[in-house]
Amino acid sequence: MAARRLSPKTRSNTTGVPSKRSFSGILPNLPIQFSESLLANAKPQSLAEREVLFEAGDVADGCYRLEQGLLKVSIASPQGDERILTILGPGSIVGELAIIDGLPRSATVVAIRDCKLSYMGREAFVSCLREYPEIYSDLVSTLVSRLREADNAMAAASFLSVKARVARALLELAEHLGRETESGRIVILHKIRQSDIAAMAGVARENVSRTLTELKRRGLIGQSSSYYFINDKRKLLRETEDIA
Repeated sequence: MAARRLSPKTRSNTTGVPSKRSFSGILPNLPIQFSESLLANAKPQSLAEREVLFEAGDVADGCYRLEQGLLKVSIASPQGDERILTILGPGSIVGELAIIDGLPRSATVVAIRDCKLSYMGREAFVSCLREYPEIYSDLVSTLVSRLREADNAMAAASFLSVKARVARALLELAEHLGRETESGRIVILHKIRQSDIAAMAGVARENVSRTLTELKRRGLIGQSSSYYFINDKRKLLRETEDIA
């Protein structure tokens, strides 16, 4: 999942059709008339696979809705170690906090597959707030929802076992990149490295290697070349409840 920096001049205007959401954002939880008003002036953009939408620390002046493709959201330590926070699918909103506080980007977003997005500027958001002042109460509610999600993620990182965190990462990859076969097996249609799973689970790669070996031995997952597949989703889901 190595990334290439996207030059603003290379972003081309395209259109896309949104589908299901995969991550709780700010805008989709607000009244429809507000979202429609904001999206009415959205500018279409495109992003090639492995190109960077923005990096942590970049100046933020708006947010994006993902119409087509997949994005990964990550942060990095001073030593360069990557931690993948989430993977976003079509319909997701990315960078939405910036249209509220105007602060620099808090994470780096990279395309896993070719993407089509709609860009919404902060000025348009502020203008909509002036037009619909009653939105402020809804905004507080959705921000509280995001805070709860952050609490849940912190709890998972603090209390779940390595096996549970690796299982969660595999299931998230299967949700966005998987295809179910006639036999019920879910094949993850993307070459995944152990370092990618480690970055998602927040554990050392060596621990991921041992955990994957155990899950293979028990028949819950399998691997063909660099492609992983889940043999029993229900059993793997139970592994996500294992407390350290």
